[in-house]
Amino acid sequence: MTIASKVATAIERSSWIRRMFEEGAALVAEHGADKVYDFTLGNPCVEPPAAFHRELRRLTEHPLPGMHRYMNNAGYAETRQAIADRLAAISGEPVKASQVVMTCGAGGGLNVVLKTILNPGEEVIILAPYFVEYKFYADNHGGTTREVWTDRETFQLDIPAIEAAISANTRAIIINSPNNPTGAVYPATALSELGRMLERKQQELGQTIYVISDEPYARLAFDGNPVPQIFPYIRNAVVVTSHSKDLALPGERIGYLAANPAMDDVDRFMEGAIFCNRVLGFVNAPALMQKLVALLQNESVDVGEYQQKRDILYQHLTGLGFSIVKPGGGFYLFPKSPLEDDVEFVRCAQKHNLLLVPGSGFGAPGYFRIAYCVEMGVIERSLSAWNRLAAELGM
Repeated sequence: MTIASKVATAIERSSWIRRMFEEGAALVAEHGADKVYDFTLGNPCVEPPAAFHRELRRLTEHPLPGMHRYMNNAGYAETRQAIADRLAAISGEPVKASQVVMTCGAGGGLNVVLKTILNPGEEVIILAPYFVEYKFYADNHGGTTREVWTDRETFQLDIPAIEAAISANTRAIIINSPNNPTGAVYPATALSELGRMLERKQQELGQTIYVISDEPYARLAFDGNPVPQIFPYIRNAVVVTSHSKDLALPGERIGYLAANPAMDDVDRFMEGAIFCNRVLGFVNAPALMQKLVALLQNESVDVGEYQQKRDILYQHLTGLGFSIVKPGGGFYLFPKSPLEDDVEFVRCAQKHNLLLVPGSGFGAPGYFRIAYCVEMGVIERSLSAWNRLAAELGM
């Protein structure tokens, strides 16, 4: 065994997207890129906003002295302040720069938070369907996960089920809105109900239970309905996010974590998070990207483009008989598989050059994920393939 057995097992458990990507490359080689419809990866095809290119050009043509050196492990003061100002404006809470840490994307931020709060063996509740890496992130820091399903008809929070799963060993709950893979957006009423339940459970158990709100899709909200900010509803909340989706910068690995100023012992939490950002080896978030995003907190990609893609696929697939909860944001559809075995369905779709990911990869057998963050031409050319697939299955 050349690698740790634990890692080998983890690779097998998390390999669905990788497998489909590799098989897609083989199909492209055989049929040509224009005849293969790859909906596997959540990798935005859109370009960053014009303001990003403008500010990047300005900084590279007129570099600031020392702009590529180390800074405080938490990040540049002016960047943290810009983010705190925006969070304060949208939440109505007095967020300070000292309650923000710049991170290497949302994945880096989640690992920082979990290392900061977890003792060995403590539980993190994750809500199915879920982003598969949550399990590995918790395991990285000695924690375990407990899966709790959302409502299977709407993918909304099932508060009684969450409450029933909370125990003396519960340390945190991860929520993700808009959700990957379902696109569900949790409304303010649900966040408020969750917050009231947690206040009751924390009082009953005599412990702090954190809610980690994973928000990389938070600005990709549709139909004029913004994603509610969590701080007004949940006291012991931490926002973790990135600019991978809202500014289309996934490869730049720039994000942040921010603590609710009302959190229990918030200064001590921040002290721990800054320490963990360093000792995990991140040291600090990328310096150039910090300088840029400080100036872009009110910028975003064109959300209307994603909504248009959602509508085309949603209308076409539901017209063919697929059962889909209409997403409120993000760039994923998560239909029910028309075959009981979602893996068999994905294999069937592959015969029509449609590359999808089975729901089993997200803790949700019986579903499949479509990532529609692809060029519009891919979506339009795929429609006839969807027709052929539906016909083959007698839909």
